[in-house]
Amino acid sequence: MQVFPYWRLSGYYFFYFAFIGAFSPYFGLYLESLHFSAWDIGLLMSQMQLMRLFGPNLWGWLADRYGQRARIIRLSGVVAIAGFSAFFWLDRLPGMLLAMAVMAFFWSAALPLVETLTFDHLGAAKSRYSRIRVWGSIGFIVAVMGTGALLDRMALPGLLWVCSGILLGILGWAIALPETPGRLPTASEATTPPLWPILRQPRVAALMAACFAMSVAHGPFYVFYSIHLAANGYSKTEVGLLWSIGVLAEIAVFLGMSRLARRFSLRLILLACFVAAAVRFVLMGWGVASVGLMVFVQLLHGLTFGACHASSIAAVHAWFPGRAQGRGQALYSSFTFGAGGLLGALIGGKTWDSWGAGWTFSLAALFGLLGLLLVWRWVREPESEPEPVDAAG
Repeated sequence: MQVFPYWRLSGYYFFYFAFIGAFSPYFGLYLESLHFSAWDIGLLMSQMQLMRLFGPNLWGWLADRYGQRARIIRLSGVVAIAGFSAFFWLDRLPGMLLAMAVMAFFWSAALPLVETLTFDHLGAAKSRYSRIRVWGSIGFIVAVMGTGALLDRMALPGLLWVCSGILLGILGWAIALPETPGRLPTASEATTPPLWPILRQPRVAALMAACFAMSVAHGPFYVFYSIHLAANGYSKTEVGLLWSIGVLAEIAVFLGMSRLARRFSLRLILLACFVAAAVRFVLMGWGVASVGLMVFVQLLHGLTFGACHASSIAAVHAWFPGRAQGRGQALYSSFTFGAGGLLGALIGGKTWDSWGAGWTFSLAALFGLLGLLLVWRWVREPESEPEPVDAAG
């Protein structure tokens, strides 16, 4: 009997999101210390989203065709470390762009494949996903709080050592990940179904477009929120604490998502998420002087990211059947976090110096309203709608 690999999957999520917790809130501050402009910072950080446009689709196609997901995940870990190590001696834009692109192209391969690998190991027990995925949120909190406290006591280049150590942890757990038994293609699975008939469904197209808009709205947040807080007198420990509050809100959503889904429809949950996004980013831009408001906007992260993503990946899992699974999750990741995050980061880089934080985040709120309109108009109740899983990405 195959033993369920709970700790091997949970450990990977812990280190994967710990890297995000160390990298996303603080790498922009490191770049600012190297005297890069807001546009340069946005351009560099946007490589993480840009490579999600190409990487996950290529790796998802290879995994669907050859069934070698675990090997691709390990390869991504090796090359991500190699790409990141270049930051120890680079401090000019062209070289850092190349290093960031290489790291991001391979690093972006991992999560959609780990998601499908985890669901395949779970089988019918999909409700257990929250118990695995919550370790990613714990990893994020440990990293964002620990890194913030360290950076209040040491120079910003120390961030490179922290991130490198976490990337080594990702590789170690990637090596331990088991492939799903019987995953290799069989004769009955020889034909890969086309995605276009699925994507033409109004509910699928509208959901993808709405999630794209939500990712655009989050783009300035991921790149400039820490810079925004630091410029208004918050310490790095306080920055880490505020980021952690957002992830704690995610965890609360994860733990309550099953009950929430039984009481409310997928459509209603998504509508609430997009309303929360519009409110959140307006307050983020104009209310930074109030610690209480900053705590509130981070609590809303449980809706704008946690509940929205949990509902969306459940829909993708249900609406992209069989051997379209890997490509469906990869397409969702590429189009939303990739294209949407890329556009949001570039918009933030373009407007930050000229418009200021308030109007930049107000523009982000407008994208939340656009997503609200898309869900309201086209994401209607199907006869049998997917139950949102407890998840986040």
